[in-house]
Amino acid sequence: MTLHVGLGTFRPVSVEHIHDHIMHKEYFSVPDETADLINHAKANGNRIIAVGTTAIRTLETAASVHGMVTAKSGWTDIFIYPGYNFKIIDGLVTNFHLPKSTLLMLVSALAGRETMIAAYQEAIQERYRFFSFGDAMLII
Repeated sequence: MTLHVGLGTFRPVSVEHIHDHIMHKEYFSVPDETADLINHAKANGNRIIAVGTTAIRTLETAASVHGMVTAKSGWTDIFIYPGYNFKIIDGLVTNFHLPKSTLLMLVSALAGRETMIAAYQEAIQERYRFFSFGDAMLII
């Protein structure tokens, strides 16, 4: 599957109310084979662990209300932040994201704000590297 990530993904959130933040549209594509594999895995009780926030954004864009992945392509401006109800993924491998980023909000939606604050405090204390080529974490 593909998500053509734009600079809007990395643009800091600068609005007072999160609902006022506007994501830039990005092109995505989920082929039939990928949708079938994920739906089969879910039907068999397997967990879906995304590798990267772009994978989450793509899968959640292609998700039906019934928790199935639909093969499709198009443009997405999905913005995942705390309170979001994940339909497809059960976990994530990702790096440590910058403060006020949409990506930090996405991982906080998955793990919880307090959990992420604790993880980031540990990462700072242990001198982990942040951003796109930094250290990674597994969130389940």
